[in-house]
Amino acid sequence: MFSKLFGRLTPDLGIDLGTANTLLCVQGRGVVVNEPSVVAVKKGTRHVLLGGDAIGSTAKAMLGRTPLSIDAVRPLQQGVIADFDMTEAMLGHFMRKAHGRHRWISPRVVIAVPTAITKVQKRALFDAALRAGAREVFLLEEPRAAGLGAGVPIHEAQAHMIVDIGGGTTDIAILSLADVVVSESLPVAGDALDEAIVHYLRRNYNLLVGSGTAEELKIHLGAASQNDEHSQRTVNGRNLLSGLPHPVTVTAGDVREAIGVPIRQIVDAVETAIQQTGPELAGDLLENGIHLCGGGALLPGLDRVLADETGLPVSVARDPLTTVAQGTEVFLECLDEFKDILESAHDEL
Repeated sequence: MFSKLFGRLTPDLGIDLGTANTLLCVQGRGVVVNEPSVVAVKKGTRHVLLGGDAIGSTAKAMLGRTPLSIDAVRPLQQGVIADFDMTEAMLGHFMRKAHGRHRWISPRVVIAVPTAITKVQKRALFDAALRAGAREVFLLEEPRAAGLGAGVPIHEAQAHMIVDIGGGTTDIAILSLADVVVSESLPVAGDALDEAIVHYLRRNYNLLVGSGTAEELKIHLGAASQNDEHSQRTVNGRNLLSGLPHPVTVTAGDVREAIGVPIRQIVDAVETAIQQTGPELAGDLLENGIHLCGGGALLPGLDRVLADETGLPVSVARDPLTTVAQGTEVFLECLDEFKDILESAHDEL
């Protein structure tokens, strides 16, 4: 009796636990938390700074700007836990923020994960979520969540291709009958584009910039194909020859050249997944095409590049940044019905 009442009171949560951003949705309310996956800690102690400013947007602003006594860390790398304690603290903070007045209740949680996640990494996720306050934890592959969030009829006996370009990984999957038929997971995504821009400026302009500046260049000037090559932006960094601060004007052509290699790697991985697909399902892709989601889907021209290289139609999700989180909410609506097909913490015991 108590467990039934407890279940009715509990606001179940769906979590897109990303390298760059973490999104939480509450059943029936949609996305309620969308924050950078960054935690500020006291250096040497691993203690999270007091207050809400220690986690999320304000902590991200500290990256590369912290004093000697503080570290701003990203506890997830390439879609999986790199720092267990910081992930637990971050999850607990975001879950309390999502609960609001229900924060005393332990929820059931569905977490979207990369397809290539290992058993050890799954165990770490289960432990972190349970210690952060979850009552039950279920894992859902990110491409399945993305397909649901984009409104793709993945339950049909037809092939649909999902390409989810996040911060740390690009997850590629061909789905049929609501399950993954072929998958590729590539450790090349938004962060790799930022790193490519950093290296390009170092190599061509002798300028050292941080990842935040590189991300701004990617957002304002980045494109996967030729666009307005003469658009430009002045950025400040440290000249590697003089060691002094120095401004440099960077063009859209510079950024496109800088990110060319990681874009090529993503395109090659998509082609590899298509080549592994059976003939009947490959035929379906000619009609159903590729569905792009994740922050990388916002890169101008990427859909055209993929269409030209694969010969398939390519569409971009209506809200690429929240597509995976929205897909977890779809599962929350029918969690009692579908939880047996999801991997849970109980399966690992």
